Amino acid sequence: MNIPWFPKLLVLLAMALMLQLKPACVQADPAPQTPAAQGAAQTANFDVQAVTNDRLKKAILSAQSDGKLDLAAAQGFLGIPGAPQVNMLLAFFWAVWVGWIFSSVGAFGGVMASVGHISVFGLGDYAASFGKGMPMNKLVTDSIRVSNQWLVGTSSLISSFKYWTLGRIVLPLGIALGAGSLVGSILTPILTQGKISFRDYVGYFGIFVLGLGCYLLYGTTERARAKKQKSTLAAKAFEEASKAHGASESKGTRVAIKKISLGRVEFSFCGVDFAFNPLVPIIAGFIVATVASFLGVGGGFLLVPVLTGITQLPMYLAAGTSAFAVFVGMVTSITTFMTSGTPVYWPLIGLELCGIVVGSWIGPITSRFLPDIWLKRLFIVIAFIVGINYVLRGFFGMRLW
Repeated sequence: MNIPWFPKLLVLLAMALMLQLKPACVQADPAPQTPAAQGAAQTANFDVQAVTNDRLKKAILSAQSDGKLDLAAAQGFLGIPGAPQVNMLLAFFWAVWVGWIFSSVGAFGGVMASVGHISVFGLGDYAASFGKGMPMNKLVTDSIRVSNQWLVGTSSLISSFKYWTLGRIVLPLGIALGAGSLVGSILTPILTQGKISFRDYVGYFGIFVLGLGCYLLYGTTERARAKKQKSTLAAKAFEEASKAHGASESKGTRVAIKKISLGRVEFSFCGVDFAFNPLVPIIAGFIVATVASFLGVGGGFLLVPVLTGITQLPMYLAAGTSAFAVFVGMVTSITTFMTSGTPVYWPLIGLELCGIVVGSWIGPITSRFLPDIWLKRLFIVIAFIVGINYVLRGFFGMRLW
C-alpha cells in the first residue's frame, strides 16, 4: 500500500509539536495563601528526613536554606515541594511520539524525550530557577538525563526486537558499536554527574543537534548522495519490494551475513553487498556513547549518520542497527547514573514507558511506508528546530518556544 501523503504529514506534525506545545506543567504558586490554605499546607508539611535518596535530601535542604524551596508546597517532580506537576495524559502521548520517532529512524528518541522533559513539561525552567551551580539545579538536570535514557532504552529494546523479526538489523555491526559504547557509557556519568548545570547542558545539547542537522542536510545533496550508491540502490530495491509484497515481508528484504572475520564483515541486503572493518564501529561506538551519556540521550542521532555515511547503510537498516547499539549503551549508562545516586521519578517514567511501548511497536511497521529520503528529511527538520532553540536558550537566554 502506497501512502504518498504520509511523509509530509509526519513532517508537519513534527513542526507543529515543536513550535506550538507549551510547558505542560503546573508549578506551585509561591504567592501568599489564604489562612485556611496556609493551615492545610502546614498540616501536610514535607518531612525531609523521610527522603531516602541522600543526594535528593541534600539538594532539598540546600534549596530550603537558600530560601528557594517551601516545604509546605504541594509535591511535584521527584516528590519535591513546589516542583512542576506534569500533565500525565500529555506525558503518555508524548512518549508514544518519542517511541515512534526513535523506532522509525533509529534516532532522536533521546532528543525528543529531552524536549518533553525540558520544555513541554517545564522541568528545564524549574532546574534553572535554582541558579547555576546549585545542588538542586544539577540534581534535576541529571534526573532529566537519566529519565531520557530510560525512555530510549525501552524503545531501543522493543524496536530492536521488532527489526530483528523483520530481518533488518546488521547484528555484527550492532555488536561492534555496542562493544565500543560500553566504556564511554561508564566513564561519562562517573565524570560528569553532579557537575553539569542546566544552562550548560542545554547549550551543548543544542550545538550537537544543530551540527548534526547541518551534516544531514549536506547528506541529502546530489554530491553527497552520489557517494552513497550502495545505500541508494538498497533503499530503492527495498521500497520496490515492499510495494510488490504489500504487508508481507519478502525473503529478499532480510539481511544476509556472508562472512565474518576479525578484519572484515560482509553482508547483503536486497541484492546489494556491503562490508566493514569491525574496528571502525567499535571506535565510533565509544565516541558516540561518550557524547550521548553527557547529553543524556541515546546516541542514535550520531549513530545514524555513522551508519548511513561510513558504512553506507540505507535508513531501513540504519534504524534497527542503531537501536540495537543504543540499547547496549543505555543499559550501561542508566546503571551507572542510578548506582551513583541520581533519582528517577517513577510515577512519570512508568507512564511514559507505557507510551514508549506503543510507539516503539508501531514505528518499525509504519517506517516501510516512508521513502528513505523522507525519513532523512524528517530527521533534519527536527534537528534544526531543536538545535537552534537550545543553542539560543543555553548561551543567549533566548528561545523559539
